[in-house]
Amino acid sequence: RNEVKQQIGGESFVLVYVATPLEECERRDTKGLYLKARRGEIKGMTGIDDPYEPPRSPDVVLQTTDADAETCADDVARFLENNGLL
Repeated sequence: RNEVKQQIGGESFVLVYVATPLEECERRDTKGLYLKARRGEIKGMTGIDDPYEPPRSPDVVLQTTDADAETCADDVARFLENNGLL
């Protein structure tokens, strides 16, 4: 993570991991992209035929199955405030 931060702006970069299980992503998929990927109609879909690796040390982790969008936004804002970025 530190190497990434150095490459793209040091302390101005905050890594936010939106932790959502693949099954939930598929359930929320209003465009049907995951279904198309499962049928082989779309190639390179993250989590289907393209591997996904969660970040090793994110600054903020948002558990979207446990919290709504407003709560997640509040979590990010709180991190930014606590770190003097907002």
